[in-house]
Amino acid sequence: MPSGHALTLPTRFGRAAAWIAAISVFGAALPADAAAPWQANEDDALLLELHAGAYKLGDTLRGYQTPGGVCIDLADLIQTLDLPVRLDKKSRRATGWLFAEDQRFTLDREANTVQTMNGSARLADGVVLDTPEGWCANLAALSGWLGVRLRADLSNLAIRLESDRKLPFLEAIERKSRAARLRNPVFEAFDLAKLPRAETPYKAWRTPSVDVTFQTQWNSGRIDGVGLQVQYEALASGEALGASFDARLASDRNGVPSSLRLRAFRNDPAGNLLGMFKATQVALGDVQTYGGALTAQSGYGRGAFVTNQPLNRPSRFSTTTLRGSLPSGWDVELYRNGALRAFQADRGDGRYEFPDIELLFGPNDFEVVLYGPQGQIKRERSAVPVGLENLTPGKTLYWAGAVEDRDDLIDFKRKFSDPLTGWRWGVGVERGIDKRTTAGLEMQSFVKDGKRHSYLEATVIRTVGPAVVQLAGAQQFGAGRALRAEALGKLGAVRFQAETLWIDGDYDSEQILPGSRGEFGLNLETDLKIGQTRLPIQVGGRRTLLRGGRSVTEWLMRGSLGMRGLLVTTQLSHRASHGPATGPGADRTRDGLHLDLLANTFFKGIRLRGETRFQLSGFNQGFESATVTAEGRLDDKSDLRGSFDYYGDSDRGDFRLAYVRQFKRFALRGEGKIDTRGGVGLGLSLAMSFGPDPIDGGWRVSRERLAQEGQAVVEVYRDENGDGLRQAGEAAVEGVSIEAGFKHSQTVTDKNGRTMVDGLRAYQPVLVGIDVGSLPDPLLQPKGRGLVVVPRPGIAALLSLPLAPTGEIEGTLLGVDGQAAQGATIELVESGERVVARTVSEFDGYILFDSIPYGSYRMRIAPASASAIGVKTELGGVIRIDSAHGTVQIGTIRLEVASTATVATARP
Repeated sequence: MPSGHALTLPTRFGRAAAWIAAISVFGAALPADAAAPWQANEDDALLLELHAGAYKLGDTLRGYQTPGGVCIDLADLIQTLDLPVRLDKKSRRATGWLFAEDQRFTLDREANTVQTMNGSARLADGVVLDTPEGWCANLAALSGWLGVRLRADLSNLAIRLESDRKLPFLEAIERKSRAARLRNPVFEAFDLAKLPRAETPYKAWRTPSVDVTFQTQWNSGRIDGVGLQVQYEALASGEALGASFDARLASDRNGVPSSLRLRAFRNDPAGNLLGMFKATQVALGDVQTYGGALTAQSGYGRGAFVTNQPLNRPSRFSTTTLRGSLPSGWDVELYRNGALRAFQADRGDGRYEFPDIELLFGPNDFEVVLYGPQGQIKRERSAVPVGLENLTPGKTLYWAGAVEDRDDLIDFKRKFSDPLTGWRWGVGVERGIDKRTTAGLEMQSFVKDGKRHSYLEATVIRTVGPAVVQLAGAQQFGAGRALRAEALGKLGAVRFQAETLWIDGDYDSEQILPGSRGEFGLNLETDLKIGQTRLPIQVGGRRTLLRGGRSVTEWLMRGSLGMRGLLVTTQLSHRASHGPATGPGADRTRDGLHLDLLANTFFKGIRLRGETRFQLSGFNQGFESATVTAEGRLDDKSDLRGSFDYYGDSDRGDFRLAYVRQFKRFALRGEGKIDTRGGVGLGLSLAMSFGPDPIDGGWRVSRERLAQEGQAVVEVYRDENGDGLRQAGEAAVEGVSIEAGFKHSQTVTDKNGRTMVDGLRAYQPVLVGIDVGSLPDPLLQPKGRGLVVVPRPGIAALLSLPLAPTGEIEGTLLGVDGQAAQGATIELVESGERVVARTVSEFDGYILFDSIPYGSYRMRIAPASASAIGVKTELGGVIRIDSAHGTVQIGTIRLEVASTATVATARP
């Protein structure tokens, strides 16, 4: 071949390369719109998962990597987020709303515009691209339309959805997640007493939190006075000298201090106070005492009190009295077992009281709902079981107290003479004889009608079949005596309460109707079911025999209905007295037929509450009283409240209209009123709380009631070695939410891993743990369920909760015959025999535990499964998961017959 031809091929390649380079440079220099437009192709196609926090949402999203960034199929996103948006490819429009009905959305491809709650805008080039699947929308544009952040994480083939607010679909997922955790057998019902507890030691001084209410009002009418009135109230809770204290300062309507209540106390549900005395409550200052079965009622005033009885024990055998703080301007409702039971408005003394609420055999779940003038809602829950739970076999319970009845510790104003005032004291002891019997003895003394009354009382309580019976007898010194027998029980679906009372001599006490010589009563209660609706019905009657030959007969019927947000309680009662027109019980003005109605409902964004009372027959026949309140939310910070009150004795009606505004640090209420007598009034009230800031230091101001409820400050950290203790170098975890019972932290943990939960009910143990639905990294999991806290009012408990990295354990389970063991339930157990995970072996015996926090564990056959197949429970020794052993291969495990002495072993 000639030598000249040897250069021909390389020369041609060189020229071709030069032309390609020239074309490339020329193409790069062309304007963008002159380049070929991007077209969907397989090389740019993506399948992406959508993640929000620890949750994976829906199926994969189709998308593409384009020169303008990542885009995802709009129809896929609409389906995954369950958005009410209709996409019509024929008209080239997408219409609907995003997350809320006021966030309207319209995408018009023909007009090349998009309209959201922020207005209308023109679509930029490349924002929405046509692909074989449909419309592919750019992530940046979608973020702006949705009001969230959509971030591409291509290394994990994921889209991360981030938002500064709770989105509806995320809240729904979290609710389902919590429900699933409750259904998960690993999270079976647990005893709070067996879980680790976070102690909050008392200190010589803890700066109190203070709740303040300030009201000013101008009136022109005669009923409420004329001119300007100023009133305030402050409630403080803190600690001093190793004890809790609370104080209430209140003024009269002229702004002059009228009373100062001050109490130093310690409450301990576990009963570890006063050493060998095992007290649950010790109080000094403004306190209240216990009442007896036949003698004294519970009293309150300045004095001292001590007991080792449970804190939520009923005040009497068949009834209980619920008392608490009621700030000025608030009103309160009482629910028993979900039925609306009673209503009470502000009495002016800073307290609410529901006396002698009858108890039923079995559970009695009470909920007291307090409504504040600035739109606040506070719930207080308690449970009073009646049955064997009332008995304390082998235990001795006691109480002792003395108070100057109805006198505050510091009274700035001279009071009128009250025949019930004077020193009241009492002491009682009770012993559990056996599992079914307790016996008690107590003494009571108080002043009534200017004369001291003193008593000795004995009681015996015993369970008899499906009933609890109490026999009580009391001797009044220098007078007569009384005997009472009561029974609470259940026959089929009917719960009953029966009693009989016999009085001898001139016996006179606070628990007995004046002039009474005997009583007989029976109450029956059951639930009627109408479809899916439960209708509690109560029927009762009572006959009282009085001295002088008179008698009083009473009966009542009560029914409660709860349906579609409507709660209604109707009570029909009748009283009739017979006999001579003089002597005890001669007043017949209360005789007649009475109708009481209580209602509470929520209708189209308006909460309605009402109470009305009629006397249908008798001396004062007619309309007695009515109270109706309507509250509606204008926005997330403003409410409008209207009310009407009618007083039959004075034939007067009051109309009130108030506007409430919730600010971050306080709540403000403006009110106007007019009555049917021509009176006019204007009012302004301010409510706020302030106290120490345990997170950032200094002070914090809030509209929450900090002094009446407990708080928990929680720090969350990354537990690198899984030991549950924080060491140097273990970093804080940001962005985590905390749950404490029904409460949640209002904010996630900050950069230091700290956040706070407010509104914890005082002296009620509560489990504080990490909300796994809020975890920013699914590979981090809580180390344990959390910590139990007993909150104290106005005090912040400090907790530290670990999040540990996770690993997995896998292996194969064989039966005693060497064949694959299918369907066996395997448990992973931590120290203290706590089950952290369960799994079921597959058809080939394969076992997998995933997302297990770092730590040391043991595997075992679930006790029920081990017993059923007759094998030993334990499966091998300790298994350690840590950074060096993220995945643990345990190999093959063979079950062994329970009767053998050897234990199950693991073979690699």
